[in-house]
Amino acid sequence: MSSVLQPPAPIAPSIAAGAAAEQQLQVQLLSANAKAPTKGSAFAAGHDLYSAVDVVIPARGRKLVGTDIKVSVPVGTYGRVAPRSGLAYKHGIDTMAGVIDADYRGPVGVILANLSDEDFEVKIGDRIAQLVVEKIAMPNVVVVEELEQSVRGAGGFGSTGGFGATLAAAEPTAAEETEEKKE
Repeated sequence: MSSVLQPPAPIAPSIAAGAAAEQQLQVQLLSANAKAPTKGSAFAAGHDLYSAVDVVIPARGRKLVGTDIKVSVPVGTYGRVAPRSGLAYKHGIDTMAGVIDADYRGPVGVILANLSDEDFEVKIGDRIAQLVVEKIAMPNVVVVEELEQSVRGAGGFGSTGGFGATLAAAEPTAAEETEEKKE
């Protein structure tokens, strides 16, 4: 069974009409409870994913929620399972660990985390997350002796708030310390 879902009332029909076959998000429904992902608007970044099960996400807990679908994202992309802003804001529901590789063909499950102090009930057919298909770079790994210097350097965790004209001295690397000892 193969069908193409059209975006609802596209503002720019040429965008939907110009989609090449390799840009399809192919979906296989695995049960009567499964629902194909849908977009809330023509230019929505993600396709809504739907629960295929009734489940309660305990307060401060998490559950793997089945969608009963399989997907095939285009080569050169991956699917990122992202939270729905309304669930996050109104109920403290977030998603965890949601990457769907282009060669993955198994069922799509959504890990929902309940950050609130109240249990959260999910019903069959509820929108629980969104699938955002993103382009991805696939670089080869190259081991080097040393990385190129950058303005940021090794600063992390809040260090980006003040790049000026000066560059703080970087801590010496193990190789530099060894070289200094030889001199």
